[in-house]
Amino acid sequence: MNKRLPNLHAWQWRSYYDNHRHPTNLVLHMIAVPLFIVAVLLILSGLFGFDFSELAVGVIGLIAALGLQRQGHRLEAQQPEPFSGRKDALQRLLVEQFITFPRFVLSGAWWRAWRERHRRNRRH
Repeated sequence: MNKRLPNLHAWQWRSYYDNHRHPTNLVLHMIAVPLFIVAVLLILSGLFGFDFSELAVGVIGLIAALGLQRQGHRLEAQQPEPFSGRKDALQRLLVEQFITFPRFVLSGAWWRAWRERHRRNRRH
């Protein structure tokens, strides 16, 4: 974990493109990351508003979002570094969902990875 700190954002960004190149993984992330964000907001709203139904839907959404992303990552040639513990998992997941993936999309890196799928497929 020490090699990731104090700048987890920069560490995650350096290998993000290499871990997110498979077309199915790219599509799954486009679905799963917004689902994750909405799920977290529902969980927070449910907790602060004492609304069990919002909390339950948020937890289901969170589990679904993480499951989709896990399936997508299994397709990648280069796997992300394993989590070193719960704290590492929580930090990395939150940074990825709220900062790194949106940056990946807004910077155009998602689109470049998507376009490259044709070049990779033609070589095989």
